[in-house]
Amino acid sequence: MRNLLLTISYDGSRYHGWQVQENALTVQAVFQDALFAATGLKEDIKACSRTDTGVHAREFCVSLQTESPIPTQRLTAALNHYLPEDVAVRGCREVSMGFHARYACKGKEYTYEIWNHPVRNPFLRDRALHYWYPIDEALLDRAAQGYLGRHDFSSFCTLDRREKGDLTRTVTSSQVERRGDLVVFTVAADGFLYNMVRIMAGTLLRVQQGKLTPEDIPTILAAKDRSAAGPTAPACGLYLNRVFYDL
Repeated sequence: MRNLLLTISYDGSRYHGWQVQENALTVQAVFQDALFAATGLKEDIKACSRTDTGVHAREFCVSLQTESPIPTQRLTAALNHYLPEDVAVRGCREVSMGFHARYACKGKEYTYEIWNHPVRNPFLRDRALHYWYPIDEALLDRAAQGYLGRHDFSSFCTLDRREKGDLTRTVTSSQVERRGDLVVFTVAADGFLYNMVRIMAGTLLRVQQGKLTPEDIPTILAAKDRSAAGPTAPACGLYLNRVFYDL
C-alpha cells in the first residue's frame, strides 16, 4: 500500500466544481474515471478543498492510498492519457501513510482575475471577469491591505451547512496588481470560507465604484454581517493558485 500526493490543474468552465454530484459533470468524476482506467482500482480520494461551479485551479492537490504498483511518473502519464484536455496531472509523489491532502494543508493562495478593457477578450471568456470601466489598481491594493491579519470573516462568507463554528481566518498576503489589461487580486490565508475570495473581490469593486473606501474594510470585518460587504463576484475569475504543505 502506498499513499500518493497528486497535483492537478483544471479549467473549471464546464464543470460543476470539484466534488462528485448526481447528474452533473465534476472534476472529481472525470479524475476518478481516469484513475480507474489507468489502474483498474476505485480509490478513496482525499482533496485539498472544494471548488465551485466555474472556478479554476492552477494547483489542486489530492491524496490517495493505493495498492497499484505503477511508478509515479508512469501513473502521471497514464492519467493524462485518460483525462479530458481541460484537466491535467502535473505531478505525483509518494508521501507518508498519514498524509491527508485536506488536513495536512497549511494554507492556500487564490487569484481573482479581471480583464479591464472596454472590449471583451474572447480568449478569456469564462476565464476572467470582464470589467470595462477604468480600474485604479493602486486604490484597490490599498483596500486589499485591510484584509491582512487574523479576523472573523463572517462578513465575507456565504453561510450554508458547510460553514459552522469559528469563522476566523488569518490572511498572510493580499494585493492587487495590474498586468497590462489584466487586474489581479492575489490573497493567501491559512484557510478560506465559502465564497470568501469572491466576496472580497466584489467588495474591492465596490471600492472602485466609490460606494466604499479602503478605510471601510476594517468596519466591514468588525460588522460580522454579510450584508455589510460587497456582492459575490462571478466564479469565472477565480483560480486556486497554490496549496501549501510542510513536506
